[in-house]
Amino acid sequence: MKARHPAPIVKEERNHLLSQLIKGKAPAFLAKHAAIFDTYFHTCFEMSEAGPQISLNHNPYALVALGGYGRCELCVHSDIDLLILFKDQAPDAAEELVREIIYPLWDIGVHVSYATVSLEESLALCKNNIDSLTAVLDARFLTGLSPLYSTLAARVMQELILPDVNKICETLIQKSIERHKKFGDSTYLLEPDLKDGQGGLRDYHTMLWLARIKAGLRTPQDLENSGYLSSSEYGALKDSLSFIWSVRNRLHHLMGRKYDQLRFEFQTQFADMFKFKPRYGQSPVERFLGELHGKMEYVKQHHLMFIEQFGGRKRLFRPKGSPSDKMVRGIVVSNNTLMFKSSAHVVKNPLLLIKIFRESVRLRVPLAAEAKRIIIELEHLAEKFSSDKEAIRDFEFILVSRPITYHVLNEMLNTGILIRIIPEFNRLKNRIQYNQYHIYPVDRHTLHTVRTIKKFATDKEEGNDPLLSDLYSHMKNRKTLLWGALLHDIGKGVESESHSETGALMAKKIMIRAGYDLKCAENVEFLVREHLFLVNIAKRRDLNDEETAIFCARKIKDPARLKMLYLLTVADSISTGAKAWNEWVAMLLRDLFLKVLKILEKKELAGPRADRVMIEKKERLLSLEDSEVGEEERRSYMEIMSQRYFFYMPLSDILSHIRMHKTMKGGDFLWSIKKPAHLDTRTITILGKDRPGFFATLAGIFTMNKIDILDVQTYVWGDGTALDIFTVTPPIDRLRETEKWERVEQQMKDALSSKANLLSYFEKKMVPCRLPKSIPMPEENRVVVDNESSSFFTIIEVFAYDAPGLLFRITKALFEQGLDIRVAKIATHVDQIVDVFYVCDLEGEKIIAQSALDEIQQSVLHVLPMPF
Repeated sequence: MKARHPAPIVKEERNHLLSQLIKGKAPAFLAKHAAIFDTYFHTCFEMSEAGPQISLNHNPYALVALGGYGRCELCVHSDIDLLILFKDQAPDAAEELVREIIYPLWDIGVHVSYATVSLEESLALCKNNIDSLTAVLDARFLTGLSPLYSTLAARVMQELILPDVNKICETLIQKSIERHKKFGDSTYLLEPDLKDGQGGLRDYHTMLWLARIKAGLRTPQDLENSGYLSSSEYGALKDSLSFIWSVRNRLHHLMGRKYDQLRFEFQTQFADMFKFKPRYGQSPVERFLGELHGKMEYVKQHHLMFIEQFGGRKRLFRPKGSPSDKMVRGIVVSNNTLMFKSSAHVVKNPLLLIKIFRESVRLRVPLAAEAKRIIIELEHLAEKFSSDKEAIRDFEFILVSRPITYHVLNEMLNTGILIRIIPEFNRLKNRIQYNQYHIYPVDRHTLHTVRTIKKFATDKEEGNDPLLSDLYSHMKNRKTLLWGALLHDIGKGVESESHSETGALMAKKIMIRAGYDLKCAENVEFLVREHLFLVNIAKRRDLNDEETAIFCARKIKDPARLKMLYLLTVADSISTGAKAWNEWVAMLLRDLFLKVLKILEKKELAGPRADRVMIEKKERLLSLEDSEVGEEERRSYMEIMSQRYFFYMPLSDILSHIRMHKTMKGGDFLWSIKKPAHLDTRTITILGKDRPGFFATLAGIFTMNKIDILDVQTYVWGDGTALDIFTVTPPIDRLRETEKWERVEQQMKDALSSKANLLSYFEKKMVPCRLPKSIPMPEENRVVVDNESSSFFTIIEVFAYDAPGLLFRITKALFEQGLDIRVAKIATHVDQIVDVFYVCDLEGEKIIAQSALDEIQQSVLHVLPMPF
């Protein structure tokens, strides 16, 4: 009786092993998974009908496992990489051998990559392709003629590796650098790549390859046995890899295929799979991601150590000046890195644990891998650094020094010394904020903010905003600013309603404990408490309203504090990520800063100054020469212009609007489009006859054409003319931008000349306003009514997730409540909107009655997107 083919057995055993994995009952899953295929290939070799035809004696062959299969690290949907190695040229009968061995695996859905080559062909592939070489470095004999495999391994080492060790190592390191650029630093990213990102499994593989090439190590255990990792380091590395592999296996199972990026929409499921519970104000998914980031950070750090230890040519760091006569006793420069003379020196003088970082900054030389190991092992000796005057002085030197390529604060965090200086920082380590706006762990974001501020000193040379460079370069209290930056998110480690308020109290205590005077401590407290103040005002309030700048000036009070707060705000936004910082936000913040600074420096607020400005502006408008608009016409136009419009609008724009109004000649609509310098936006000025729903109609047309509104200023003249100034994003297709604007213009003409109810028509054309399923933890929609911040308008703030047509629906709801929108600030934070509207009733008055305010709030809430 013919024996049963082993392929169905493989399928049964894999399914059973996978079911055990999902139940959490499959320890050593990777090795057991590989063993299933080992048995399969052994059985196939014994049952083969093609094998005897090839004849081991005439052209012997061997089956060799490569890559992850060779390492016995076979994840759920990892490829089976197989080498069918012949001593001489592969015979024709090898095709039948492939059909016997490979095809049945394909039939049951297993991905198999194979190569049928001779010994010489295999050597040639390894010589010309680094990926082929590393695959053979991971090779493991399965069955066949074992001496053939041994010959391949020996010749690869003797003929290819040993003659060119440094070049091969340099190639591997360069590939790592290129891979990191492509896939990003997974220890920072909210959607990490578990395999190819920095801190991923490929970093671990690179460590093994470097160790095998440079030191001849064969197994991962040899890293400990040969002294390259301590027992505790090796144990922690195994623990980190085990967690990453567990996540990767479940991701493969969830996707039904090989897939390595842990997408946002899957992460809550993984937190449930791994049974994480809420703790310290963090949700289960935030704790899960924090754990994953911590494990990947550990892999990343050891990968960097191995690059330093086993890399090809050493990078030369030129010490600043001559360090020989200035070095701290117990610290030496060795092979262009900083080292302790011995562990005994550190035990005798624990301050060396901070002084080596100070020397690193002073000399611009990185720490040696062995120095980092000593610091990690002995960091408990730094338990009193948080209040030690000398340790604090050394840390302040590090904090205020110019940034260098080597990120010293990061190394202080990785080795535990930063947490000894600021114990409260421990709860920020690998702490994740689970939304698509904050893409970095809190600790890394904080250090990046500090580094960003210090780089302002050099930004002028690099062509960036000179204002930031000038402010920082002339700042006398940099120490206070940088402490504020370092502590600005310290409150996120504590469960509270406001991390800013909580963090401010914590920051003051930290500064007092560190020995700083009360004034310095209170300034840091202020920066931490108000680090979101300017950006929130810039995005949510009318910057053309003098009351906004006055409100800010009264709160901040001091120009020096304003300058520190502005620099911190910019750096915080930049360090949050590209989605939080753009030209538009930069312009809003700069505009607000300069207006508030002017008030604080001139010590003059409102009242008489506003009256004087109005008189001077009218005189200047009448004195301007303009052939199209005579003096009497200007006087008549001034009679119908609102005081708010005349006060805030530049004279050149006022004249332009008068010309537009004359050109309209009683028509329904006229517009102009301008592209501001240095901004990728468009300013659209629209004149038309004021009518109910005018703003909502325009918003509907922009929405239908997929044009995002960023900001709106609306005015109504005494003759019933509506003047709306929109700041919008340009059309996606820049090549056909003119055509796009022509279509939009025609739609507006048609809409504004129609007497039909276009708002209902627009609403029918738009898709239902619901949240996508990809948002796993939707926050509650909010509508906040503010009747205090403006003397003339009721301010309505809308917080919700973005959805197609949402702005149109909100403006339509406000119109149906009998409200006139005078200012709109539209902000989208990745997937959430914060839209702010300055409104009044149709008589131009604020809404006072509480019942009316409640009805407005409910009507807007009703149109906001709800979950599926």
